Amino acid sequence: WKAYFSSFSIGNIFIKPTWEDMPEDKSDMTLVEIDPGVSFGTGKHESTQLVIRQLQKYLQEGDQVLDVGCGSGILSIVALKLGAREVVGTDLDADCMTSTRDNMQVNHLDLSLGAFYVGNLIDDEELQEKVGTEEYEIVVANILAPVIIAMAPVIPARLKQGGYFITSGIIDFKENEVKEAIEAAGLTIVEINHQGEWVNITAQKQ
Repeated sequence: WKAYFSSFSIGNIFIKPTWEDMPEDKSDMTLVEIDPGVSFGTGKHESTQLVIRQLQKYLQEGDQVLDVGCGSGILSIVALKLGAREVVGTDLDADCMTSTRDNMQVNHLDLSLGAFYVGNLIDDEELQEKVGTEEYEIVVANILAPVIIAMAPVIPARLKQGGYFITSGIIDFKENEVKEAIEAAGLTIVEINHQGEWVNITAQKQ
């Protein structure tokens, strides 16, 4: 897979694999280094890029961020680089915990800035308790449409008033289904964006 992963930028963020050098002409950009290893997430995928653009738009210095389905940790790392105070991540795969911690260290981020848990936020009440209630200015979920639909009812309780739920991983023909599920959960859609066949839906707890 290394042959298919080369550096690229999204706005002022420059994302590169660990084995490439930083180009001199990019030295003023925010650097994120990623080595996905066995976990999903180089940042190259359209759905990941959609979420990163939304983080650049909505994340404020000092925000607390929940990353559901954290994978390689790319979104948690981007959030911290953009000024998040702390990130909490969950994933079904224990390997993601290792990848995320490794990638935080590669990016010189103190491990105390993140807490990561294995489990399914949809129905694991113990995990919901660990993650907390009304703790987050931003919840990100770059997963698949059916998972976002199933997860939507538990998201408002995680968000502070005025907080944002930033989703992607939604294939275009599932857009309305996801939108309806998010609205049914009581959130207000504020933005929908497309890249290739992928969709981002950003909603707010009002």
